[in-house]
Amino acid sequence: MQSGQELGLIYIHVFGCRSSLCEGEFIAGALKSMGAEITENLSENINAAVIVTCSVTGEADKKCRQLVRRVRKILAPDKILAVCGCWSQSLDSLNAKSLGINILAGSKSKNILPDIIAEKIKLSDSSFQDLRVKNIFEPSQWEELAINSPVMHSRAFMKIQDGCDHFCSYCIIPFLRGRPVSRPVYSILEEIRRLIDNGTKEIIFTGIHLGLYGRDINFSLAKLINESAKISGLERIRLGSLEPFALDNNLLDSLSNCEKFCPHLHLPLQSGDDEILYLMRRGYNSRDFLNICENAREKLGENLHISSDILIGFPSESDNAFNNTLRIMKESKLGRVHIFPYSVRKGTPAALMNNQVSHEVKISRVSQALKLGRELYNNYIKNFIGQDVKILIERGNYGHTENYIEAECEGEKNFTRNEIITARVTGNINGKLIAKAVNQE
Repeated sequence: MQSGQELGLIYIHVFGCRSSLCEGEFIAGALKSMGAEITENLSENINAAVIVTCSVTGEADKKCRQLVRRVRKILAPDKILAVCGCWSQSLDSLNAKSLGINILAGSKSKNILPDIIAEKIKLSDSSFQDLRVKNIFEPSQWEELAINSPVMHSRAFMKIQDGCDHFCSYCIIPFLRGRPVSRPVYSILEEIRRLIDNGTKEIIFTGIHLGLYGRDINFSLAKLINESAKISGLERIRLGSLEPFALDNNLLDSLSNCEKFCPHLHLPLQSGDDEILYLMRRGYNSRDFLNICENAREKLGENLHISSDILIGFPSESDNAFNNTLRIMKESKLGRVHIFPYSVRKGTPAALMNNQVSHEVKISRVSQALKLGRELYNNYIKNFIGQDVKILIERGNYGHTENYIEAECEGEKNFTRNEIITARVTGNINGKLIAKAVNQE
């Protein structure tokens, strides 16, 4: 084990999804356990840097490359720069060297990355090292990335699944993450107990295709919810992004019977037009999505928060197709909506499709969708004004409600991190609830 003096101050930045956040937490926790001081602030004082990358869009690729260049300019030439994650999985090794990257770890091999970083720092070894697997589609065992306590967040993001074999026509991620693999049940339950012992109260299960959890180990996400709910001290269970077709009655029954489940589901719609959904290879149509939302609210309550992703400007998206998306957004009563303009991803079927939508049209449609998204979210959260909600404090007086709404408590009292308080909502400002702790009245 290296001393803190040897490892020094290490900068970590995470791009992308909640699975990336889990991976970043593991790396931060492992380096911290070796004595490193972890920072998310880039400065000339850092001794090494780790960037967890994303490649879900062309813009994500661009941001990753820009940060790598920026970090390399600030970081001393003999200091270690390590990158891992989806973008780095596809990066040419010569290109990586030209960017000044010292350690290239893709979507796998992150479990050995902290030790490699520590060893290179100890030996003052800035030579290039490529840790990536040669064939991402080769069957693999679960890559254990266990944590004892979150370093960069209050809530504990727990990655329980990796990989995808759905192959949506616009998505490059299956080619960068490989085939689906599930984390062993005992490993998940052990980590939950460790996290609780260290003060964690909320667990967020995440995965690249979360609904596939358990398929390869004769288990299921529904069964995992049931087993996790039995653990004393765990107060909140939340799910990351879930493909709509994965929300079957079996899973809904488990969620409805779980008092610890937080009533929020993130179900990516992507498009509300049936022809576009077919071209996307999403596996459902607009009516299916509406039925799924209706069924979820019937079993989990009308206050269920359903958030979503929308992909704007997919090839062949006409004005009518776009308007269908706006219509389904309204009819499904979505809350928070993330809007993304489609970008061509080399190596995907959609990149070869005709009728690519112009940049100008995409920007106009994104603006319209964002406006509607804000209206839908405000319509949803205003229902909580005058109601009592439970807020998990993450910093100061700020946190999230069970329905995954940002909330801030008025008053001078500072709460304890990970404390769950009851507060009455008095209003909302820019999509954030303003509340007053009940015991302050």
